[in-house]
Amino acid sequence: MFDVIIIGAGASGLVSAIVASRRGKKVLLLEKNAKVGKKLLATGNGRCNIANQKPTLNRFYSQNPSFIEQSLEGYNFQTIKQFFKSIGLELIEAKEGKVFPLSLQASSVVELLEYECEQQGVEIRCNVEVQQIYKENNVYTLQHTQGKSISAKVVIATGHVSAPQLGGVIDGIRFAERFGHRIIKDFPTLVQLTSPRKDLNQIAGVKVESKVTLNQGKYTIQKQGDVLFTAYGISGLAILDISRFVMEQLFHNPTVILHIDLMPKMSHEQLASLMKKSVRKKSQKPLDVWLQGFLNKKLIEIIVEGLKLPTLIESQIGVKHIEKLVDAIKDFKFEVNGSRGYKGAEVATGGVDTKEINPLTMESGKQKGLYFTGEVLDVDGDRGGFNLYFAWVCGMRAGEHL
Repeated sequence: MFDVIIIGAGASGLVSAIVASRRGKKVLLLEKNAKVGKKLLATGNGRCNIANQKPTLNRFYSQNPSFIEQSLEGYNFQTIKQFFKSIGLELIEAKEGKVFPLSLQASSVVELLEYECEQQGVEIRCNVEVQQIYKENNVYTLQHTQGKSISAKVVIATGHVSAPQLGGVIDGIRFAERFGHRIIKDFPTLVQLTSPRKDLNQIAGVKVESKVTLNQGKYTIQKQGDVLFTAYGISGLAILDISRFVMEQLFHNPTVILHIDLMPKMSHEQLASLMKKSVRKKSQKPLDVWLQGFLNKKLIEIIVEGLKLPTLIESQIGVKHIEKLVDAIKDFKFEVNGSRGYKGAEVATGGVDTKEINPLTMESGKQKGLYFTGEVLDVDGDRGGFNLYFAWVCGMRAGEHL
C-alpha cells in the first residue's frame, strides 16, 4: 500500500510527488503516456516558459477568483526559483517577466524533475491508464491497466482536455464527478481563431505587428503583438492572448468582430500626415503600388477592394482617399466564428469548481484524502508562464499537505 498515488506526471504531479516523497511519504506516480512531462516538453516552443516573475492576480481567471488569491499567497517567484534550484535547475529571466531554464530546453526541466522523483524513491509507472477510483474504509483503490493499486490518499493531476495530441484527457473531470464535484463548463483558450471570411486565401501567410481590440459589452479588451493571417482565420501571439475573451463572446454570439490596428506604432494623424507628404503630384504610379511603401501587398488588395476606391494613380490621391485608407489600416475589421479547438489550444478553461477545494492544501472538500492540482481545476492564466506557475504552486501545496 502507498501513502499517496498521483495520477498524472505533468507539472503539478511531478512537483507534488517530489515534495511529498521528501517528507517521507511512499509515492506512486501513474502516467498515461509513454513518458513523463509530455506537455511540458512542448511549452515555450521547446524552451519551457517555466514561470513569470510577476504573478499578479489579474493574469489568472476563475469563477472563484478568491481561490487563486489564497492559493498563491506566500508562494512568490522566489519560492518557485528555490524549488528548481533544489533539483539543480538554474533559471534565466527574459522579457515581460518570463522565466526559462538556463539551458533553454524544456527537456532539462522534465529530466531533472524525473531524476529527483527517482532519487526520492517515487515509483513511476508510465503507459498506465487509471479507469476507476473507489474509496472504502478510508482507503482508495485505483483500478488501472496494470491491475489495482491502494493508497491512503490520491492526487488527481491529470490536466484537462487541451492538446489531446500531447496527452490532454477528460479523465480528471470524470473522476471528480464520480466523487460528487461540480464541474465548470470548459472551452479552449490560448488558441487560434477561425473566420467565415471568403478572402482568407488572399492574405494567408501575412504576419503583422498589430494591436487587436475586442469590444466586450461595457469593456474593451486590447492585446498587442504579432498577428498571423491564415487559410482558416487568424493566429499569432496577440490572437492567442485575446482568444479567451473572444471565446466567451462566442458563447452568446455566432460571430465576433475583432478590430485590428495594422500599424499600432503610428497614430491616425501621424500615418495620415506621412501619406499626404509622400504623394507626388506628377506621379503615374497606381494606387496599389504606391501603398506598398506603407503596407503588405496582400493586405493592400483586401483594403482597396473593401473601400471600393476607384482606379487611381498617385497624383490623383486626395485627402479624402488618404483618410479612408488610414481608417481601414488602423481599424481592419476581422470576423471570427470559432477556434481551432482543443487540438490547437494551449489551455482549457473550466474544470473542477474551486469552491469545493481547499486553496491552502488542494484537498477536496467532499472527500478527505482526495486532492486536485493544476489544469483540472477551474483556473487558467495568460500566456507567459502563468499556467505553469499555478501548476507548480498546486503541486507544492498538495505535496506539503500530503
